[in-house]
Amino acid sequence: MAKLSNKNRISKKPTRSQRKERLQNQDVEIEDENILQVTEFISANDLASLMDVSVTEIISTCLSMGLFVSINQRLDAEAIDLIASEFGYKAEFINAIEEDSELFLEEPDKEEDLEPRAPIVTIMGHVDHGKTSLLDYIRNTNVTSQESGGITQHIGAYDVETTDGRRVVFLDTPGHEAFTAMRARGAKVTDIVILVVAADDSVMPQTKEAITHAQVAGVPIVIAINKIDKSTAEPEKIRKELANQNILVESWGGKYQDQEISAKTGLGIDDLLEKVLLEADLLELKANGNKKATGTVIEASLDKGRGYVSTVLIQTGTLKVGDVILAGSHYGRVKAMNNHLGKRLKKAGPATPVQVLGLNGAPQAGDILKAMESEREAREIANKREQILREQNIRATRGLTLEEIGRRRLLGNFQELKIIVKGDVDGSVEALSDSLLKLSTQEIEIKIIHKAVGQISEADVMLASASEAIIVGFQVRPSQGARRAAEQEKVQIKLYSVIYNAIEEIRDAMEGMLAPTLVEEIVGNAEVRNIFRISKVGTVAGCYVTDGYIKRTNRIRLVRDGIVIYEGDIDALKRFKEDVNEVKTNFECGISIKSFNDIQEGDVIESFEQKEVKRKLV
Repeated sequence: MAKLSNKNRISKKPTRSQRKERLQNQDVEIEDENILQVTEFISANDLASLMDVSVTEIISTCLSMGLFVSINQRLDAEAIDLIASEFGYKAEFINAIEEDSELFLEEPDKEEDLEPRAPIVTIMGHVDHGKTSLLDYIRNTNVTSQESGGITQHIGAYDVETTDGRRVVFLDTPGHEAFTAMRARGAKVTDIVILVVAADDSVMPQTKEAITHAQVAGVPIVIAINKIDKSTAEPEKIRKELANQNILVESWGGKYQDQEISAKTGLGIDDLLEKVLLEADLLELKANGNKKATGTVIEASLDKGRGYVSTVLIQTGTLKVGDVILAGSHYGRVKAMNNHLGKRLKKAGPATPVQVLGLNGAPQAGDILKAMESEREAREIANKREQILREQNIRATRGLTLEEIGRRRLLGNFQELKIIVKGDVDGSVEALSDSLLKLSTQEIEIKIIHKAVGQISEADVMLASASEAIIVGFQVRPSQGARRAAEQEKVQIKLYSVIYNAIEEIRDAMEGMLAPTLVEEIVGNAEVRNIFRISKVGTVAGCYVTDGYIKRTNRIRLVRDGIVIYEGDIDALKRFKEDVNEVKTNFECGISIKSFNDIQEGDVIESFEQKEVKRKLV
């Protein structure tokens, strides 16, 4: 087909407008005369169409550069850039999602269509500073006790009504450093950030990260100084540390509102909510609810009874049961919607967090969810995105280059630890994978060969067996078939419910893989006081052990006037006429050295041992 289309093009050259129209149907777009906007992994034929040259010209150009390509071969970014420059073009790369976003361009909403909406508030801060406890008090539930180790490991989205009847949407983001990416997403969809800092602690690294995320997202921050009821609370110290981070609170003449609270007793929480609603009033938040819904995926998981469940925050429009939806490389029809309490909903308007059932897979946290006109259109876009993602994953699996082989030979003891990560929700899988990849060192490389949401299956075990990998399960369990297959194939499955434990155990395993360091320890010195030359034996040194001990099996050095003359092994060690294994301090002995006879009075024989010391990851 490609060849036929080339012949047609040669026989009758299309006009520029026709070419532009054709290219819009081929995932590529021309911005101006010499700039190509393309997605990575387009085919050689598509690139030829874009540049209005025959595909044979591209193939011959590639051959002259040492590249072998076929008509329908998909090209990576480097190859596209190189080929485009050969034909006088500059390639600009856009990803599939960005390109598709052009399909979703909508007319700006009219002022009369906009209605006030609830503010979306993200609670951020360091581990154990009381973020979830604050949210618990606000919505009168207890989440912390359900979380493993008292650490929030997922993003929760909750709809809360205040005492004066106003609605506020809360996002609770995890505080552990492994969830930086998830916290960043929390800041992207939010209107206001409540930064929780414990009054009995200080401004910690993750607090600083949260400030950075909020500032980059350009959202107002309200400071909640928590644990004010404790005797060790020092709120003024917290204000001073925040001032050092350029966060000057109102009581110190700055622009950031702050409130002293106790999430345990409820002290100051009503005042905090008032300040949040004041910030919301200043923002004048509005949205159009009378159109197709657009939202952001907060979390996605695989539920045994219900299938793929996605927590979505609707941002504009109204999502209804039965709507065709597209999120990332997955599509489907909304089968059911629940709020955070599990109550069934038929529709969800702007600034409403809902659990959506009906997608054919688990989208990534942060993906845009869009209600589509038809299932066919949604399927086509999802399939195209999936194809590009698959190509990227295949290309991302780095092959072994000559340079890499050379590097590994120089290191001598290079090792690779392959891991398959399975988790209950996408955010946790992504966070754990990122944390494990950061453990890679020069000598040991961590390679995540597969990561997905859902229980550990037989397919995962067979993949682990074929690639000699271990399986790390986070809040999931293997199926019966997978357990049996793991026993047969001798595949190790490690299960965790707290992310700290997973990271620490993998770190320990990597340290065990490191070759131990040989450390030399001097254990004794003997001074040569007399020399005996014996036929058929050689030179025997009459020695006096001045410190430590001399052991028959240890290696020795002969030192003369502070300079090492010889290093070798003891041939014989005697006390009087008897062979001994060891001679201690203040005792005399006779020592003969293997293959060495040039011993003089006054020399020092230094005995040393080499011990293996377990290495730590740097």
